[in-house]
Amino acid sequence: MDPEVSRQRREEATKARRKVFTVMQRDLSFFEQMDESTKEEFFKKEKARSLKVRRRRKIVNNTSLTIGIIIACAVSILAIVPVFYTFLNSFMSSAEISNNYGVIFQSLSGHADQGATYLSSSPSMTLVPQRVTIEQYKNLLIMSPTYLLKFWNSIILVVPIVVGQMVISCLAAYSFARYRKKRREVLFFSYIILMLMPFQVTLVPNYMISEQLGILNTRWAIILPGIFSTFAIFLLTKYMRQIPNAYIEAAKLDGAKEWQIFTKIAVPMCSNAIFALTILLFIDYWNMVEQPLVLLTNADKQPMSVFLSQINEAEIGIAFAASALYMIPPLLIFLWGEEYLVEGISRSGVK
Repeated sequence: MDPEVSRQRREEATKARRKVFTVMQRDLSFFEQMDESTKEEFFKKEKARSLKVRRRRKIVNNTSLTIGIIIACAVSILAIVPVFYTFLNSFMSSAEISNNYGVIFQSLSGHADQGATYLSSSPSMTLVPQRVTIEQYKNLLIMSPTYLLKFWNSIILVVPIVVGQMVISCLAAYSFARYRKKRREVLFFSYIILMLMPFQVTLVPNYMISEQLGILNTRWAIILPGIFSTFAIFLLTKYMRQIPNAYIEAAKLDGAKEWQIFTKIAVPMCSNAIFALTILLFIDYWNMVEQPLVLLTNADKQPMSVFLSQINEAEIGIAFAASALYMIPPLLIFLWGEEYLVEGISRSGVK
């Protein structure tokens, strides 16, 4: 074989072994084939198109934001107007209240031993009273001690329920969050079922159990079932399960006991959820009506919520004043803990 041909073959074999490949000739792209004037025209069109798209997107976003704000304002007004009506109408005289709303009560069923009828005329929904008076508050707070008695009945019932339920809920939620065994999951699922059931379903069993225990017509018939409610346990369990296990393992390595882990790690990290639950539970039990009506036959032990539901037509002015004062504690608690309420619910995953 010719030495020159042999040398060329060895070189080709060496290049193939070393994966040495020659660069292939590639075709020019569409953009590389353009001249300078064509490129300038192309960039000009693309810039105009991009600007148009951004403007359209900005208009859509602003429109959506405006519609959302309008809807939020409308809902807020619908929620706030009754509160303003209640506060402002509580400063009306009895004669003005009768002139404005008397036609509404005359059309209700049971008035003058007849059924419900249509309004004989349009009611006057006056927001600002013609003559401001504190006569309703004077009759409510000074002339009659009923309101103060009912108000303190509400405090005596609600505060122990909220405090006791938070203590029980923290302990039970920590147990459900830390020890995820099969039996505990079955028990937790039963808690969820009880939470989904309306309280009217358990009202009759509570009545029967209270009668057997001899606590019927006492405050314990309201307090004990309220302390062992399931909603707070469910919410705190979902919250405590978000605590990283690394914190608990680090505490165990440092020699912390289970009670120390609960008090030093779990409870402080769930403080927002605890504050949020305290606000929700207080507002919920502050407005309870059915439980006191069924379990408390003595009117002197019933809370303010029952008193408001039993005010008749002749005391509608007092009802406005009592409702205005009755809304103050929940409003103050809500305004004080609004930040905790929003953060606690959002981080717990409850929508």
